[in-house]
Amino acid sequence: MIRAHGFTLPPFAYWTPDDFRARVKDGSAARIAEARMGWDITDYGEGKFDKLGLFLFTLRNGSLADLQRGGGMVYAEKLLISLQDQLSPMHTHVIKSEDIINRGGATLAVELFGSDDDGNFDNTKGTTVLTDGLENVLEPGAILKLAPGESVTLNPGDWHAFWGEGGDVLIGEVSTVNDDDTDNLFREKIGRFAKIDEDVDPTHLLVSDYAKWFKA
Repeated sequence: MIRAHGFTLPPFAYWTPDDFRARVKDGSAARIAEARMGWDITDYGEGKFDKLGLFLFTLRNGSLADLQRGGGMVYAEKLLISLQDQLSPMHTHVIKSEDIINRGGATLAVELFGSDDDGNFDNTKGTTVLTDGLENVLEPGAILKLAPGESVTLNPGDWHAFWGEGGDVLIGEVSTVNDDDTDNLFREKIGRFAKIDEDVDPTHLLVSDYAKWFKA
């Protein structure tokens, strides 16, 4: 699907686990592992991937230290695939601002709410977002329908859920530094990463595998 829409993943996407580990050990790929760039496929720990899940690949990711000092590599980029009617559940971020871009396929549906004064989900509040640079004032629970090429800019406190409508969607995400361990706040009590029972050797590593595979 990625190739069909004119994108090609970087070479490290195709490394075997052993190749990856060797490159981390010799230092050449240490930055890729540290920044958690690579494959990320999740069902949010619920075991219902077709209904509740997301495919992601982190292409590049900056440094939280750079972001905190206000200079350097303060950005990140991902590719995502949202299947038809596959929900990425309601969540927001504390630090990250992001552009969510329909890169191709069907319609990307994005449901939006605002926050209360403490940043918590508030189903009585709407929010104001940019859609392709244009200000858009939204009522609580408004659903944007993004066609290929269209985008929405989300800031911390913009609660959002999304799914593919009418088919699968290739999504681009351009954001400030990404930290999936600490910067995802979900409305429901769910996990960010899948719980995997390994029954075969991995073909490629997920970012959630790195801590185990690249122990000092």
